[in-house]
Amino acid sequence: MSEAHPSADTRSELQRWLGSYSEDHRHPANIAIHWVCVPLILWTVIAALWTVPVPPWLGRPGLWAGAGMFVALMFYLRLSRTLGYAMLGVFVLLGLGSEGLYRALGAMPLLALAGGVFLVAWIAQFIGHHLEGKRPSFLTDLAYLLIGPAWLVAKLLRRLGVAI
Repeated sequence: MSEAHPSADTRSELQRWLGSYSEDHRHPANIAIHWVCVPLILWTVIAALWTVPVPPWLGRPGLWAGAGMFVALMFYLRLSRTLGYAMLGVFVLLGLGSEGLYRALGAMPLLALAGGVFLVAWIAQFIGHHLEGKRPSFLTDLAYLLIGPAWLVAKLLRRLGVAI
């Protein structure tokens, strides 16, 4: 199997994940809420992990966020190289933003900001799903917490004419 051409099984696995996620996200208001809140929630997780203390002998602030992004990246790359590289770009942007805010605000204010945004974004997500009339996908499988960002990035890639 060539790295540039994932197997049909891997492509169909990605399409199953994205198709199933799409089934729970058809209402226009819910979709709009997801376009705003999913990236915000992803950022809050990265920012919160950025604030977890790192022993100086082990690394610097952001190590735990980097480790989390790396694990998620491996999941995305397994599904699709193109999607994985696009998610790498998302992670770099969110990581740089978190680093900048960490330097500007410090750990505790950043954690408070991330916590507040997380709470508001999840409330909005649940409102969207109430409008949709369907439970959030992650309530059936926690892996959908990783599929949400991928679903949005896959939509962007398709709009740009990029095959995933």
